[in-house]
Amino acid sequence: METLTLNSGHEIPQLGFGVFEIPPEETAECVTVALEAGYRHIDTAKIYNNEAEVGQALAASALPREDVFVTTKVWNSDQGYDQTLRAFETSMGKLDIDYLDLYLIHWPVAGSDSYVDTWKAMRKLNEEGRIRSIGVSNFQRPHLEHLIDETGIVPAANQIEIHPYLAQSVVRQADIDLGIVTEAWSPLAQGTLEGDPLLEEIAGKHGRSVAEIALAWNLALGNVVLTRSTKAERIRSNIDVLDIELDDDEITRITQLDRDGRVGPHPDTFGRK
Repeated sequence: METLTLNSGHEIPQLGFGVFEIPPEETAECVTVALEAGYRHIDTAKIYNNEAEVGQALAASALPREDVFVTTKVWNSDQGYDQTLRAFETSMGKLDIDYLDLYLIHWPVAGSDSYVDTWKAMRKLNEEGRIRSIGVSNFQRPHLEHLIDETGIVPAANQIEIHPYLAQSVVRQADIDLGIVTEAWSPLAQGTLEGDPLLEEIAGKHGRSVAEIALAWNLALGNVVLTRSTKAERIRSNIDVLDIELDDDEITRITQLDRDGRVGPHPDTFGRK
C-alpha cells in the first residue's frame, strides 16, 4: 500500500476504506473484510453513526493498532471549542482506541466562524498527543486561508468530493500551494460514471471496469482515495486498482471530463444541521 506524507510528518495510506452510509449493523463486517483484504486506512465520522462498529472491527483484528490509520470527523452541530472537545471524547469512546490518526472538521459551516474555534480545540488535542494529525473536509481556498490566518496552523489534509465529473482543480491546487494532502470522497460519483464513453474506452483498453479506472485516475493525481462498498467482492476488487498504470494522455483526457458535477452539497452553502 502506497503512503503519502502529511505535513505533520505522519504517513497516510493512499487508498482507504470509508464507511459513509454503511448501516451500523453491517459496518463491523465490512471493515473486517477491508482489513483482511489489505486496507490499512479506515475513514468514519460521527454523523455516519457507525464509529462504535468500526471500533469493534479494529478490536477484533489481529493487526497492531499502529498498523491501521483511523480517521473520524467532528460534525457541524458540535463545532466550537468546548463542544469539539466533548465530541472528540465521545467519538474516542465509541472507537475505543487510545489515539486518533486524523481528526477532520467535517464542513466549514455556512455563515459561521465556529470552525476556527473548533480548529483551536483540535490543535490542543494534537499537542496533547491525542490526535496525530488534524485536518479539514470540504474546505475551499478561502476557508483554508481564513483558518490558517486565524491560527497559523496548516491542515494536514483536506477531504473533498473528487471524481472525473468534478476534478476540483482549483481546490487541489490550493492544497498543493499550502502543503495539504488532498483526500477524495465519492470517487465514483455515486455510480453516475457508468456508461461514460471515454471511461468505457479506457477501461476496455486496460481490461478493467469503469469504477476501477476512475479510482486509478484519482490515485494518479496524487490524492488519497476513499472507496466504499458493502459487498465483500467489491471491497476486495477495489484494492486491486493499485496496479493500474494510466498514461499521461489518459489522465488528461479523464480530467477534461470535469463538468462541475457535484453529487454532494456545495461547501459555500451547506449549513448547520
